[in-house]
Amino acid sequence: MITGTAEPGPAPVEPAANPLRATIAAPASRVVNISSGPLEVRLAESAADIDAAQALRYRIFYEKMGARPLPGMESERRDRDQFDQICDHLLVLDHSRGAGLDAVVGTYRLIRRDAAARLGAFYSAAEYDIGPLIAYPGEILELGRSCVDAGYRARPVMQLLWSGIAAYVFHYEIALMFGCASLPGIDPDALAVPLSYLYHHHLAPPALRARALPERYVEMRRLDAPAIDPMRTLAILPPLIKGYLRLGGFVGDGAVIDEHFNTTDVCIVVKTALVTEKYTRHYERQSKETWAA
Repeated sequence: MITGTAEPGPAPVEPAANPLRATIAAPASRVVNISSGPLEVRLAESAADIDAAQALRYRIFYEKMGARPLPGMESERRDRDQFDQICDHLLVLDHSRGAGLDAVVGTYRLIRRDAAARLGAFYSAAEYDIGPLIAYPGEILELGRSCVDAGYRARPVMQLLWSGIAAYVFHYEIALMFGCASLPGIDPDALAVPLSYLYHHHLAPPALRARALPERYVEMRRLDAPAIDPMRTLAILPPLIKGYLRLGGFVGDGAVIDEHFNTTDVCIVVKTALVTEKYTRHYERQSKETWAA
């Protein structure tokens, strides 16, 4: 699941095409190592870091967004599953808040091909047939469990978070990113306009078209294309989904109801090579402004 209320900044690009690789490359000890004032973006380095990410996820997903806790979660106030054991946890920390749990104000869960192989599956495979994505040549990256504390959803913080993802992409030479992105609520009829818009205007090409599993498949094409105002619908999409689409992202075929998280999911796919020169220039400008702050 990819959730949250903040739009991603310009997406990462493939290493060979990126003019900023030397600028944001982390020292050998860290894949991601970016700071701006009291804010720091890096990967989790300890059990305490992971615990802080899980605590933030619980506060956002369960206390703010209405997800339904599984047995044991409510007493522990942690969102965790088996994928936490094999993923990389990207963290945004505000050191002005102190250390430990209070410092972590944003997180993203990153799962590469070899990490998923250790567990036997990607998270998205519980909702979608991602065979076409697994077959894609080169490194692939599943994004999920995205959340940012409500007080930190201003653009500079999101730019830092996406700078961290960019550094990760550059380091591992990621060619394709994907994940389950969420629309609020579990009534597909109430979501007929955004689901139909995504189907008619952003359906992935066949070679990259993940399809919802048969037993979970919900038809996205609920309205005919002429019944949809594309500009108006794009404006009301959740900001994270809207941001992925602006980066050249696609959606798979079929939505999935996730009653646990009280959401309707779509599969988002982004080829890093599709990022335009416009976004590369924008990313360079914003990154320089961030680091100069």
